[in-house]
Amino acid sequence: MKKGFPERKDVDQSLTWDLTALYSTEAEYEAAVAEVQKKVAELEGYKGQLKNAKVINECLNKLQSYMKNMYLVNSYAGLSVSTDRTNVENQTRYMKLMNILSDLESRISFVRSEIIEADEKIIVQAMEESKENRGYLEEIKRFKKHALHPEAERVLSALSGTMDSPYEIYNTAKLADMDFRTFKVEEEEYPLSFVLYENEWEFETDTRIRRAAFEAFSAKLKEYQNTVASAYQTHIQKEKTMASLRGFDSVIDSLLFSQKVDRELYNRQIDVIMEKLAPHMRRYAKLLQRIHKLDEMTFADLKIAVDPGYEPNISVEESKKYTEGALAVLGEDYLDMVRRAYSERWIDFVQNKGKSTGAFCASPYGNHSYILISWTERMREAFVLAHELGHAGHFYLAHQNQNLFDSEPSLYFIEAPSTMNEMLMANYLMKTNNDPRFRRWVLSAIVSRTYYHNFVTHLLEAAYQREVYEIIDKGGSVQASQLNQIKKDVLERFWGDAVNIIDGAELTWMRQPHYYMGLYPYTYSAGLTVATEVSKRILKEGQPAIDDWREVLKAGGTKTPVELAKMAGVDITTDKPLLDTIEHIGSMIDEIIALTDELEKK
Repeated sequence: MKKGFPERKDVDQSLTWDLTALYSTEAEYEAAVAEVQKKVAELEGYKGQLKNAKVINECLNKLQSYMKNMYLVNSYAGLSVSTDRTNVENQTRYMKLMNILSDLESRISFVRSEIIEADEKIIVQAMEESKENRGYLEEIKRFKKHALHPEAERVLSALSGTMDSPYEIYNTAKLADMDFRTFKVEEEEYPLSFVLYENEWEFETDTRIRRAAFEAFSAKLKEYQNTVASAYQTHIQKEKTMASLRGFDSVIDSLLFSQKVDRELYNRQIDVIMEKLAPHMRRYAKLLQRIHKLDEMTFADLKIAVDPGYEPNISVEESKKYTEGALAVLGEDYLDMVRRAYSERWIDFVQNKGKSTGAFCASPYGNHSYILISWTERMREAFVLAHELGHAGHFYLAHQNQNLFDSEPSLYFIEAPSTMNEMLMANYLMKTNNDPRFRRWVLSAIVSRTYYHNFVTHLLEAAYQREVYEIIDKGGSVQASQLNQIKKDVLERFWGDAVNIIDGAELTWMRQPHYYMGLYPYTYSAGLTVATEVSKRILKEGQPAIDDWREVLKAGGTKTPVELAKMAGVDITTDKPLLDTIEHIGSMIDEIIALTDELEKK
């Protein structure tokens, strides 16, 4: 029997991230929280005074200082929880901070409200007098028509922690309460957990074990479907209420407003991929069925590898060679950041009980990034790590070149730098080995990980999410049975007759946290569309394309998604980049099939 995950206290500390770069002691953290509270007290001195450009800019300078410190304490508390949801001390610290920050945000809500109510000429003058605050003030002007009465804004800020609770409930149910125990195959027991299923059993080559794991995993999810559905319904009803209060026609419009993109870009990303990519992915699914000699292709079989016996094992230490080799093209300073990520322990590699699933990168302004990943010693992890280092590199350059107000780009664009690094990893690996079997492995890794993850998994989330919001916009509500049916219908529409959407597949909506993060799912394919086109430019043009891309990364949030893509040489106002990317995926699948035919003849 395989072993389950260790407790956090028993893992190799050298492979965990080092949060002392934020605060070296608990006392230092507490002092930082006190400093945040002090800064709010200073800000409150401006209440009722924001009536001229000079005072507005003085206040915003102090607000920026507060936000920088607030993000640091929030990161420390939140990152601690993400590595072990079962740790009561971490949970207590985090919830205490959430209560404090809710109060503080309520107390400083007057800043936005008073500036919004100020004369337009004063706001324009303040913008002219401060480059640092221009972006913040431009956003206030844009938001003005959706602002509520100052007292209403204060109350909403005070309730922010409570209104975010559905996401916390979801994570607690998923990572602390769900006990998957073990599952049996022919009298042998195997351990099961959320992370074990998504990192191990989903890729298992033994069909009996893989399908049994899926069945046991789905059975446990089903036990919690009503609780999670209730949390989700609460979350989306909150979003609907907020959209209505602020004068938006729909939840979708309100969520796209902050992304600075319109419905056309949003709908195109979903509709074109659902129609045009599906035939290619069905061929890929049929190839997997043929290679593995499966009786039928089921939803539980979609993550198996084209050549599982070939995928190299890779240690954390060995991964350095690949990440440095692939990302060196982005410049010496970028490469130095990658090296520091290893040597200064920015990355949490270990697997342990209670750790968040998947991978993410947090990049608090004024400090370096922190990357969470669960290293399985499979070569595909090199792509995951390159992806997260793409986020780190993006904010490394943006933070160096932009102030806090201007550093973060639209959510629409946030996944472009990360998926770009996956493209660079693939390009690098292709150059290291000419063997047909290795080339097939690299191509299949890109299709099965990079494109499947971003263009299929998250895209199908987006299609599902859009249908849910359409129900909410019409005044309806959703329960577990309805969410299951919506998800099943989306999966069947995409996979057609190529894949049997077996019982349990409909519960996939319970697996991802992205539904609690606005219209996040569709942005993965949007970012990867830009990344694919830019990576082709880099292969063709070399340094000029790299230079353009670095300028995009440095720009942070000073440009709209359309403007950022244009800087990189991609016009996302048309469907051409998306269609070209889908064609690129199709050509890779064609080559994988051709290489498989060639290898089978030998």
